Amino acid sequence: MGCVAFNDLLDDLDPSAAAQAAGIRRGYGGPPPRTVSACAGFTRLRCASLLKPLYAWVAADRIPDRERWRRHAEPAVVVSSNSDTLNLWLGVGPGVILDDLRERTGVSWAPPNGDPSRFGSVEVAAEEVATAYAVLAQSAAAGDPVAAEVLEWMRQVEGEQTFGIREALGSAEAAIKCGWYGAPDETCLRTHAVALLPRGGTRVSVVVGMTALPFPDPAAREDYRKRVGKGLPVEQVHDQLSGALLRELMATTLTELGGAKPRRATVPGR
Repeated sequence: MGCVAFNDLLDDLDPSAAAQAAGIRRGYGGPPPRTVSACAGFTRLRCASLLKPLYAWVAADRIPDRERWRRHAEPAVVVSSNSDTLNLWLGVGPGVILDDLRERTGVSWAPPNGDPSRFGSVEVAAEEVATAYAVLAQSAAAGDPVAAEVLEWMRQVEGEQTFGIREALGSAEAAIKCGWYGAPDETCLRTHAVALLPRGGTRVSVVVGMTALPFPDPAAREDYRKRVGKGLPVEQVHDQLSGALLRELMATTLTELGGAKPRRATVPGR
């Protein structure tokens, strides 16, 4: 599925690639609600770190010690700390976190097969991600202090971990979170992003882009795995492979929602 605006981005993707985009615009007192989505390849992708702010949001009610929650939740969102995310994910329990998200957002996700401790292997669709984050944003607007704090942390995400999303959307104030990874059992790299653009009151626009692009060169993959194993950053690798496409997907989605005109960028491999 998808709309004509995405054809140039998705029609010529490698047959082994996958890409998705989704957006939601809604809110009391604003224009009529609007949604847009496009998908090429697999209909569900591993989420990498895309859901960390949502995990932090619902984990707060399960951790009585608010300082302990904040000590792990903030770096999980702001710098995408895996160790702090695991502290929340395993401390509360994967099933509990995902059940709580279903109760709050209506979106149902399941722990990954084989090893539920792998929070980044939960499989999601871009439309689901947009729906869940829209609830987070509107909860913050309605006075949920935890949701508001999580959104503020998303506004603090900076540097290479943004993949230039704020610039592509023309919104320096956007609350964003990106996820990136390439597991040893995959021949692709996953690079995802979500951006929340509050419009005042309970009005909000949410834009999601997700990509899984081929990364077949054995030497490059081995170097990537070594860097991951040493805890070295790999954002530049993801940006070189997928950044332009990710930015185009999100800018096009925002335009289809009635937002800013997309900035043009070169799509890798085209």
